[in-house]
Amino acid sequence: MALPNSFDEMHEYLETAYRRFAQQLFVNSDPIQIPHRFADKADVEIAALLASTIAWGNRRSIISSMERLLNLMGNRPHEFVLNFGRADAQRLKGFVHRTFNADDAAGFIQALQRIYLNHNGLHGVFLDGYQQSGSIEGALRHFRHIFCAADFPQRSLKHVANVDAGSAAKRLNMFLRWMVRPSTEGIDFGLWNDIPTSALLVPLDVHSARVGRTLGLLQRRQNDLRAVQELTHELSLFDPNDPVKYDFALFGLGVYGEL
Repeated sequence: MALPNSFDEMHEYLETAYRRFAQQLFVNSDPIQIPHRFADKADVEIAALLASTIAWGNRRSIISSMERLLNLMGNRPHEFVLNFGRADAQRLKGFVHRTFNADDAAGFIQALQRIYLNHNGLHGVFLDGYQQSGSIEGALRHFRHIFCAADFPQRSLKHVANVDAGSAAKRLNMFLRWMVRPSTEGIDFGLWNDIPTSALLVPLDVHSARVGRTLGLLQRRQNDLRAVQELTHELSLFDPNDPVKYDFALFGLGVYGEL
């Protein structure tokens, strides 16, 4: 396949791939189908954060693990979070997805309980972080500070991205894409329209990174925060208002082996 060799060709190439992959059919095979099962905003947010947190490895496995976790939560994530106690922690025993186990799940749910009782929910935390800093990096930093309070399990810290350590924060950036981007394609939710799509960062994974480098949009060799910033900047040249829409293009081209 001949690669685009001018700005206009690259723009058309990305737009074509975006239109091809950003279709509602995408939901059927992706972990984003999990929060799509709910209508209440808080249910969507909590299911989305948990689904994105365990979103590594085979997508079918991720979906299956989330279904097990939601069953343990009575398929009422917000209610379960608000009323979570010691007996509920026992219900989670035996849950595991790769290195995310029942203790991690309990730690996350306790942190979510604190956030929904004291910090205006996930939306409030990320919005505060964004408004204070003017950047998504600042929002991610603020979220980690609030989420990982003194009682947060030490072993679970590895499951919360740390941008101060240079993390690409792939899963949290994916969560933010889900929450912020409009539901135009029937995929993302557009629940948080007070954070602009222009501020979002690409959820960099092995597929989008490989395709980005193949297309010459990413020069940095490490998949870290600096690579995320570089790739997002390059994509913003083609759509400054919504650069992260091209995540569909890069991911689709990569996961289906076309580049």
